[in-house]
Formats: sequence, C-alpha cells, structure tokens
Amino acid sequence: MTKVNYIEASGKVYSVEAEAGISAMEAAVKNAVPGIDGDCGGAAACATCHVYVDDEWIGKTGPAQDGLEKSMLEFAEDVRETSRLACQISLTPALDGLVLKLPEKQH
Repeated sequence: MTKVNYIEASGKVYSVEAEAGISAMEAAVKNAVPGIDGDCGGAAACATCHVYVDDEWIGKTGPAQDGLEKSMLEFAEDVRETSRLACQISLTPALDGLVLKLPEKQH
C-alpha cells in the first residue's frame, strides 16, 4: 500500500492508503477526498484533479508531461511549476508518503 497525503488550501490533511498501480486521482475519489473530482474518470480530459506536487516529491513524480497533461492544465486555475493532474500520477511503493496540495478551486 502507498500512503498519499492530500492537503487542502486551508491546511486540512487527508491521508489515504492506496494500492500501487492506481492513480492519485483514483485514490482520492475512492477515499472521498474533497477537491478532487475526477469528472472525466482519469482520461486527462477535464483538469478537475489538478494538484500541486510538494517540492520534495516532484523529483519522484516528475513534472507534467508534454501533450495531453500540459494541454489540460491550461484549463486549470493557478497553475504552477509543480502542477500535475492526479490522474496522471501512478502510485508506486517509491511514492509512499507522497504529498499533494489541492488548489483553492477546481473547474
């Protein structure tokens, strides 16, 4: 299991345990983490799972990928260097303890 910590803009933390191989978006939706909608079901077609990867973790997750992910982030609010779509972050044992910060708003 991989632990993921989702932090709301207010500072409230939601820690969930998820199976390796699913996306950070799926883990959030399955555990009712508010602020991660995943309206498209993980197809990188809506940007309602926009997150900020904590600076200490961006080296392990990597930046947003060119193509579909970066294109969808253009529709998100307050995009930053560490912005990712949670549906494009596949959880692995190496990401145990991952910290993802949630934007104030999702579209």
